[in-house]
Amino acid sequence: MKYIVVVGDGMGDEPLEELGGRTPLEYAETPNMDTIAREGACGLMKTVPEGFEPGSDIANLCILGYNPGRYHTGRGPLEAASMGIELAEGDIAYRCNLVTVEDGLMIDFTSGHISGDEGARLISALSKAAGDTVSLYPGVSYRNLLVVHHGEGAETTPPHDIVGEPVAPHLPRGGDSPLLRALMERSAGVFSNHPVNQARRGAGRRPATMIWPWGGGRRPALPSFMERYGISGGMISAVDLLRGIGRLAGMEVIDVPGATGFLDTDYQAKAEYALRAIDRHDFVYVHVEAPDEASHMGSIREKVRAIERIDEMLGTIASGFGGVIAVLTDHCTPIRLKTHSSDPVPFAVRGVWRDGCRGFSERAANRGALGLISALDFLPMMFRESG
Repeated sequence: MKYIVVVGDGMGDEPLEELGGRTPLEYAETPNMDTIAREGACGLMKTVPEGFEPGSDIANLCILGYNPGRYHTGRGPLEAASMGIELAEGDIAYRCNLVTVEDGLMIDFTSGHISGDEGARLISALSKAAGDTVSLYPGVSYRNLLVVHHGEGAETTPPHDIVGEPVAPHLPRGGDSPLLRALMERSAGVFSNHPVNQARRGAGRRPATMIWPWGGGRRPALPSFMERYGISGGMISAVDLLRGIGRLAGMEVIDVPGATGFLDTDYQAKAEYALRAIDRHDFVYVHVEAPDEASHMGSIREKVRAIERIDEMLGTIASGFGGVIAVLTDHCTPIRLKTHSSDPVPFAVRGVWRDGCRGFSERAANRGALGLISALDFLPMMFRESG
C-alpha cells in the first residue's frame, strides 16, 4: 500500500463573523477535500501534547509519530539539518528571524517578507561583526540560523506570537541571553543604514531593523522513518523546518521548483512532484505553508484563497493516485489571534475507513467516526488498518 499525506499549515480556524459564522475551511470552495471526506472518514487530531507550545515543529513531529518529549530539542536544530549545517557537541542552533521593530513594538516578524538575497546580505554584514562565539547562516527570506558555540540555551519567544506587542518583556532570558541580547542590539546598528534597508525604505517597504533569535536547541537523534515504520518516505516542503525533520528522519527531501513557503508557492508543481515521488516511495508527506502565513497576516481573503489552491493541488494528486490519501492541518492558526493555538485539527482519510462524513471542516470532522485521536497514533493506526 502507498500513502500521501497533505498538510495545510495552519488551515484550522474559528468561526468568523466576516464569513457568516463559518470558518475559512467551511467558507472556501473545497470540492476535493470534501470528496476525500465523503469517500473516507473524518476525525479530530490533537497535534500538540499538553505542556508544549503550539508550533509547527511540535505538531509535525507528532503527526510523523515522533514524540516531542523524547525527540524535540528546539526548532533551530531542525532547520540546521535542512540547511546541511552539522552541529558540533555543545552547539546551540537558534532560528534567527529578520524582524521589524519600531518604537519598541514588534511590527513585522518577516520584515515585509524580505527576499532571500536581501536577507543574505544583511546576515553577511552582521557576521563580520558577530565575533567567534557564534556563526550566522542565511536561509530563506526572513528565516535564518544562528549557532552559538558551546552554548547553554535560553528561554525565547517566537516573534510571530508578539506582533503589535512591546518586545522588551519577551527578550531572551537565562543561559545564552546576554550574548543573544548583545547580538540583537549589534544587529540594529549594523542594519540601520545598510543599503538593503535604505532601498527598502525608499521603495516604501518595511526594513529589517534587527535579528530575533528563538527556538534554540541541540541536534536531536531521530530514528529513521524506515526504521520506525518499515517503509520509505519522501518529504515535500519549502520550509526549512519540515525539510530538516525529513532529513533527520532519513526521508528523501524533494526539491520542487517554484516552492516558496509563502502565498505564491507553486501548488501544482508540488502535486506533480508528489506523484513522481510516490512511484519510488511508499509514503509522501506534502506540506504547504501558505494558510499559516495568511493567518499571521490576519488576511481572511488570502487564507481562503490558499485553502482553495491547496484543494486544487489535492485534486491533481487524488486524480493520479489510487492509494491511501489523507488531508489535515498541523495546527490551528486563528485569524483572530494571528498565531497558533493548541485546538484539535480536522483530518480526513480515504482508502482505509468510511463513515459518511459530509465534507471537510472543523465541525464536520467533529462528527466523524474516527473521533479525537493523538497525532502520535495517526500513522501507526493508518498503516495498521490499511495493511
